[in-house]
Amino acid sequence: MHDSELERLRCNTLHIYLGRGEIANLVIFPRYRLDVGDVHVCDYEADFEYTRNGERVTEDCKGFRTREYILKSKLMLAIHGIEIKETN
Repeated sequence: MHDSELERLRCNTLHIYLGRGEIANLVIFPRYRLDVGDVHVCDYEADFEYTRNGERVTEDCKGFRTREYILKSKLMLAIHGIEIKETN
């Protein structure tokens, strides 16, 4: 299910936070369309999305920031106004 040990461990931690009520609405591998105007450029799949203190957090576990990830994270901010929280 998870691409790395880091991602698996983070998922376990988030489930603990969810059980304690520290976060809510945990979604694993949320998917976002990245469209510019009427053109579908690509999709971005984050590792996790959840709500903490009333704010939505979109998170990605990163051991290494690929060029593709850097581009998609910029598109997420420009199109959806979402800044990706990186964990490592």
